[in-house]
Amino acid sequence: MSLHLIGGGATTVADAPLHAPFVAEAVQRAGHAGRARPRIAVISLHPEAAEKAVALGELLTEAASGAAIEVHLTAGRPGEPIGLDAIADVDGIAVGGGVVEDVRAGLEPVFGEVRRLVADGVPYLGVSAGAMIAAEGSLGGGSRIGDVVVSPEEPGEPGDELEIEAGIGLVDVAIEVHVVQRGMLSRMVAAVESGLIAGGLGIDERTALIVGEGGLRVEGAGSVWRVLPTEGGVLVSTIGV
Repeated sequence: MSLHLIGGGATTVADAPLHAPFVAEAVQRAGHAGRARPRIAVISLHPEAAEKAVALGELLTEAASGAAIEVHLTAGRPGEPIGLDAIADVDGIAVGGGVVEDVRAGLEPVFGEVRRLVADGVPYLGVSAGAMIAAEGSLGGGSRIGDVVVSPEEPGEPGDELEIEAGIGLVDVAIEVHVVQRGMLSRMVAAVESGLIAGGLGIDERTALIVGEGGLRVEGAGSVWRVLPTEGGVLVSTIGV
């Protein structure tokens, strides 16, 4: 089974095809377990968690193309970590976006169980912040490194220092999202050059990076940006559709 990491922005019915490979893997996983209807955990830790959980559940249902699926919605609250019941006996795990620090903190108590389930063949879908926390080292929301601005800031509002926190550990390089749309490539380049991260993959909006046994695959409208350290600097390349 695979990791399906979406760089954000894919929120309409027209975006259902980006989510379809994840749903198809959940259906396959349910079949192996003897269930006719896959049970998919949908977790939101967004400031509007209840609304966003419902919207992601509806998008996954649309992506099923008529196949019957069961979505188990969990809307997290600030300061209240997600419990194991949110991901118990599921055939897929989908984590939506929000403030990356809040999403990471809310899911941290179940990181180990998520890793176990994915290792056991349960596919993982991360959207925006849900994709960022899939990494071993999760980028935070800061826009400065050593007080130097490395990504866009609001005029007159100095940003925070970029920090790296422990993520789920499903991939060994950092994940960036909203890359082209929010000018985040410079932040990833600076993070690699400074040694904060060993390498990174940045995903444009309405674009999915699928990490499976066959390697990396890109679906959708944009690109995935790969940033790696080289002697004297960094190497930037793209992985296209």
